[in-house]
Amino acid sequence: MILLAKLPLKFHYFMGDILSWFVKNVLKYRSGVVWMNISRAFPEMKYWQLKRIYDDFYRHLGEIFAEAIWFGGSDYKRLNKESIVTVKNPEVLADLYDNSPSVTVLCSHCGNWEILGGLYGYFTKDGFECPFGEDQLTVVYKKLSSEVADRVFAENRIAALSVPCPHSIIESKSILRFSIEHRRSKRIYGYPADQTPYKGMGRHDMGLFLNQQTYAMTGSVGVACKLSHSVAYMKMKRLERGKYEWEFIPICQDASTMSPDEIMKQYYNLLEQEIKETPCNWLWSHNRWKIK
Repeated sequence: MILLAKLPLKFHYFMGDILSWFVKNVLKYRSGVVWMNISRAFPEMKYWQLKRIYDDFYRHLGEIFAEAIWFGGSDYKRLNKESIVTVKNPEVLADLYDNSPSVTVLCSHCGNWEILGGLYGYFTKDGFECPFGEDQLTVVYKKLSSEVADRVFAENRIAALSVPCPHSIIESKSILRFSIEHRRSKRIYGYPADQTPYKGMGRHDMGLFLNQQTYAMTGSVGVACKLSHSVAYMKMKRLERGKYEWEFIPICQDASTMSPDEIMKQYYNLLEQEIKETPCNWLWSHNRWKIK
């Protein structure tokens, strides 16, 4: 796996294009879910416009896979040489970090979430004086059903770190205890917050999101509210193949002044704006609305 990851990014894109074609045309991976989600999100569009988003999405899905494999063999130098991520406003996150106990960053399945582990390198590549170190970063994830796949993906997501840190990636079911235990240690927590609520967990009504009634988990911002974290939305715009622009949009300086529902509704408003700007950039194959 590591030897494969060391191959050039162009090679991985070549393989990603083959995979994209196979997944779309042969496997027809979640084709019905993708069509349903796109058509419901954009009822005003003509068929050819929906078809373009559909085709572009599968092409981007292949790119996500290619970049994720390549990322597993990368360090900060390699990431920055390719300039795969440019941070538009690093000073915003730095200011939130300086002026709050910790920062909760609400991410999404836009762009490529599998390369989040290079955040510290992306911040410092142009000489930006970063107030936090890589050991202050924690990405929260949902554990996969396969133990082997879970371990492989977890290790791959933090491959770029210069020094392995046990706190760099935390399973979502453990984050509340971890946050409370480390409440006196200033950290940045990254949550992919656009997932379907877990079975048996509380569901919070977000109203209409992409023209569908949407429910969300508020555990991530619930922790932020309890511990007075600042909260920011992370926009992950795809500029072109192999080029992403990250932008941090503050939601609140002190989450304890807002309710979890209020924060999450702002998050979903920002996410919908981003998806409408670059529709193919979101994970349409996720059965986001399976709970009615």
